[in-house]
Amino acid sequence: MTIFISKDPLHGKTLEAIITELVAHYGWEVLSHEININCFKSNPSVKSSLTFLRKTAWARTKVESLYIYMLRKQRQAVLKNKNSTP
Repeated sequence: MTIFISKDPLHGKTLEAIITELVAHYGWEVLSHEININCFKSNPSVKSSLTFLRKTAWARTKVESLYIYMLRKQRQAVLKNKNSTP
């Protein structure tokens, strides 16, 4: 039996989980500066963001790209801490 492990960081992640993690990491204000869309600026909520992003492919792509960037930076920080520890 072979276990398949996806190299895609978005595999198995729901859009809601991605938004929630981004908000927890950056906050709505930073998100609105990084990705210039109104659902992050005016009365931001996960529900309004999900509604917009499900209908708008270009915005969803930007959110997914920012999420992958965040994951990459977090991994780099962990590796840096591991390498600097004696």
